[in-house]
Amino acid sequence: MSDRPTPPGRPRSEDARLAVLNAADDLLVEQGYAALTMKGIAERAKVGRQTVYRWWSSKAEILLEASAADARRELSLDPGASAQEEVVAFLTALSGFLATSDAGRAYRALLGEAQHDERVAELLRGTDVLGESALVVITRLRGRGALPEGSDRMLVAELVGPLVIRILSEGAEPSASELEAMARRFLR
Repeated sequence: MSDRPTPPGRPRSEDARLAVLNAADDLLVEQGYAALTMKGIAERAKVGRQTVYRWWSSKAEILLEASAADARRELSLDPGASAQEEVVAFLTALSGFLATSDAGRAYRALLGEAQHDERVAELLRGTDVLGESALVVITRLRGRGALPEGSDRMLVAELVGPLVIRILSEGAEPSASELEAMARRFLR
C-alpha cells in the first residue's frame, strides 16, 4: 500500500502494519491529534513500541500513510460522461473523503498540524494525495479539450482549494448544487 521503501531489518508484518494504521485512525477519532502518541498507538495495535518506531518516526507519518491509502482508493474515479460530470464526481468524492471519512479526518488533522510543524508540512508536500488525485482528473479534462494547457499546480489548487477551505472553515459538506456550481466555475 505504501510507496515508501521498506526499512532494513525484519520485514514488516502486514497484520501489524494494518493494526497500527487502524489504531492511529481510531485514536485520532477518539482523542484528537494532540493527544495521539506513538505509545498509545502501539498499545492499541497490540504491538511493541519498537515495532512502531522501526517503521515510522512520528505519528504524522502513520496518519499520512493511513489516510493516503484511503484517499487514493476513495478519489480514484472512472471518467465521467462529460467534463462537468467528471468534476462534480471528483468534488463529491473529495467532499465525502474530507468531511466524513476517518482517513479524511486524519488528513485534516495533518493539514492543521502542518501550519506550525515544518516536518509535517514537508511530509504533506512529499505525499500530496489530493493533488495526485486531482491531477488525474485534470489530465483527462485536458484530453477532452475541456481545460487549456497551463500550470498543473494552479489547476490543482483551483480544483481542490475551494472545497478544502470550505470544509476546513465550516466543517460541513457542501450540497450537491454547491458542488455543481464549483465545478462550473472550475471549467470556465
